[in-house]
Amino acid sequence: MDDYPLLNLFWTMLWFFLWIMWLFLLFKVVTDIFRDHSLNGWVKAGWLIFCILLPYLGVLVYVIARGKGMSERDTKQAKQSEAAFQDYIRKAAGTQEGGTAAGGGSPTDELARLADLKDKGAITPEEFEKAKAKVLA
Repeated sequence: MDDYPLLNLFWTMLWFFLWIMWLFLLFKVVTDIFRDHSLNGWVKAGWLIFCILLPYLGVLVYVIARGKGMSERDTKQAKQSEAAFQDYIRKAAGTQEGGTAAGGGSPTDELARLADLKDKGAITPEEFEKAKAKVLA
């Protein structure tokens, strides 16, 4: 431990942390290059070669030149993922936007289902009337 003082250990950890952060940024840039549909194949290849041959400079120039579009594409992808997830939840729960069953879909089918639930005692007559009003609205 005498050969490697605590301050040197600190600096080594700092440089290692910065190197890992740069690797994450490099992967983010390469992912963004392929995700951007406004670039043609040659431009994508050029950016990729630039980032591979001169990695630090390539990533820095890419972030400066296309950083705003990078964040916009991230936001757009996040919104699309959220919408797909919400759609999956709706389908898994068995309902669509209007609140009707995914299988039947018509108000008549929904009313028949509500009447069956009322007959089985799963819902009270008051709950049945509220749900019926909602279906007929």
